[in-house]
Amino acid sequence: MSTPRFLTLPPGVTVLQMETPVGSFAALEALPVSGVAERWPALLVPGFTGSKEDFLSVMQTLAQAGRRVIAVDMRGQYETPGPDDPKAYTCAALGADVDAIATVVGGGEPVHLLGHSFGGLVTRETVLNGTAKLASFTLMSSGPGGITGPRERAGRVLLAELPEHGVDYMWANRMEPEALKAGVPDDIVAFLRKRLLANSPTGLLSMADEVLNAADRVPDLVQCGLDILVLYGEHDDGWPPLLQAEMARRLRAECVVVPGSAHSPAVEAPETTAAALTRFWNAAESRLLQQHA
Repeated sequence: MSTPRFLTLPPGVTVLQMETPVGSFAALEALPVSGVAERWPALLVPGFTGSKEDFLSVMQTLAQAGRRVIAVDMRGQYETPGPDDPKAYTCAALGADVDAIATVVGGGEPVHLLGHSFGGLVTRETVLNGTAKLASFTLMSSGPGGITGPRERAGRVLLAELPEHGVDYMWANRMEPEALKAGVPDDIVAFLRKRLLANSPTGLLSMADEVLNAADRVPDLVQCGLDILVLYGEHDDGWPPLLQAEMARRLRAECVVVPGSAHSPAVEAPETTAAALTRFWNAAESRLLQQHA
């Protein structure tokens, strides 16, 4: 579970409701504190059990480089309500939601799209099947298919226990003890509880099934024509770092390993992560503009 270090909105970051043809999505918007948003915007999509707050540490820095930055809660996550229909939470369905959001965010301009962890599996569906104009695609701490290792085991526990015991049980017996053992401050623990309990239980089950059983779509992504960045922490405990490096090679993508970080580089190493993203986004913009000059 991605754990923000703070919850206070930095300067230039505000709460926003994204209205789209497929519904309303809770979001955070960052704009430059000084100067104007002269570069193409960016859309950040969180992972399983995550939320828009997972990007709080990088949003101000990303925006200050001259662009509007939007982080969202996907359907059924935290402050974006979702239905009780499991089909609403497949990667394909959520990817279609992200496509609608990206179209609104872009307002006719290309958008830099980033997916963290499970959000990477969702956003690749946007890349492959959507119609939004995209400037680049970043897979942050994500993989070519279903997740492996410790997080795979945690996901299978959730699939087994959630239908029988409910979300409260999962929090009290799994997630809260882990957070307390890790020394997470009380206010952040309270937020994590509030966030988890606000999730759609149907969504949690369906997303868990998706993240565990996703197919390898690297061969499809190779053909997308976008600049792609694979970025992950050197100690990632989700998809193994070597697997992500191999995915980057298969995608012919740029690869950035964030020193000292694990599965949430935007939280654990925000300045390094923001610098890598800004450099990649600026380079992708330059190439696209040169192609259309």
